[in-house]
Amino acid sequence: MGKTFALISLGCAKNLVNSEQMLYLLDEAGYTLVPDPEGADFCIINTCGFIDAAKSEAIDNILEMAELKKEGKLGGLIVTGCLSQRYQDSILEELPEIDAILGISSFGDIVKAVQGLELGQKPRLFADPDAPVEEIPRVVSTGPSWAYLRIAEGCSNFCAFCAIPYIRGHYRSRSMENVLAEARDLAAHGVKELIVIAQDITRYGTDLYGHRCLAQLCRELGKIEGVEWIRLHYLYPDQFDEELIDEIARNDKIVKYLDIPIQHINDAILKRMNRKGTGDEIRSLFKTLRERIPGLVLRTSLIAGLPGEGEAEFEELCEFLREAKIERAGVFPFSPEEGTPAAKMAHCDEEEAQRRADLILQLQQPIMDAFCEGFVGQTLRVLVDHYDEDEQRWVGRCYADSPDIDGEVHFEGYAREGEFAQVRITGTEDGILYGEEAEE
Repeated sequence: MGKTFALISLGCAKNLVNSEQMLYLLDEAGYTLVPDPEGADFCIINTCGFIDAAKSEAIDNILEMAELKKEGKLGGLIVTGCLSQRYQDSILEELPEIDAILGISSFGDIVKAVQGLELGQKPRLFADPDAPVEEIPRVVSTGPSWAYLRIAEGCSNFCAFCAIPYIRGHYRSRSMENVLAEARDLAAHGVKELIVIAQDITRYGTDLYGHRCLAQLCRELGKIEGVEWIRLHYLYPDQFDEELIDEIARNDKIVKYLDIPIQHINDAILKRMNRKGTGDEIRSLFKTLRERIPGLVLRTSLIAGLPGEGEAEFEELCEFLREAKIERAGVFPFSPEEGTPAAKMAHCDEEEAQRRADLILQLQQPIMDAFCEGFVGQTLRVLVDHYDEDEQRWVGRCYADSPDIDGEVHFEGYAREGEFAQVRITGTEDGILYGEEAEE
């Protein structure tokens, strides 16, 4: 079988794409992926270093693999991704068990790193984080019928609480030609849902072409035979224009589900966080989107306990959520990230930030429950993911569900993995829809 390796991919979907690129390069070089790191010649941990919880998860995984190495059950240990990029000057001193590190622009050097490891070297490979996005093929690990389509790298928004621009560099769009070529290849291999991702997809093309090109990209993606769903993550509220709204409303392949992270609604906090636009502009955008796009499902991200958030500002956020009835929401307590402007600002303590996050989740729960209950009695188009042997049911997703972050549809019938099924919804519990396959 030759040399074997395990890969642990942590963090966001963009990181997963980088992991898939490394899988391709290693496979081409003759290395074999194994599911269990125990007994492998080496293990790669592709890390997230965005917030404290992600850093802790990465370090825990590194220490676990280091223990395997110490016991003689693992060969080498390679760390890639955001944690190694962010702490490139200190990570090998703090974690000497690591044998090689690669930065966020060096995933294409993974084979070089492995070969250096085999020669007894301790490779440390970092390229320019602001370099153009490397066009590397992938081994798609999601699916069988959906895949992420990354259209840009980095971020130039510089929100005061976020370390991403300092880790992943400024915003760099991939060329439309390369994006469409990858999308056609994915469709040719059976991918039916493309999840368009970047730190900010609404700015796509501004650096390459001098204007926003997301609407044009979506039009071209919609022409690809085999692509049936296009899902958009993440759209920034200050970058919407009429062309984009019209395209989302008109293009039947774009699922009517938009992930628009707003973080907060209070004007003073938005300004303090270097977010563009005002609370009223967010309210107006959401109203316009709902009017122009029937059946729209909105997802957003919120941060509780941001610098400047007192009881009045927190209550304004809660009141907005009661009125807006956002169907999907991720809520996080503020994490003061070293090196960011917000880390130096006065903010409430960790316990209070968590309390507020919990209150928002409590507020959102009946909104999301009511949304799910509204599907009972309806027949939905479901993309089938797999068959659950324990439940004796098929598992899939409807248009309102993005993988790994939203709910699922569990149903009985004679569906096929990777295909669409019509499912009549008969009940719901804890965000899961239950049903039975409907007659065509």
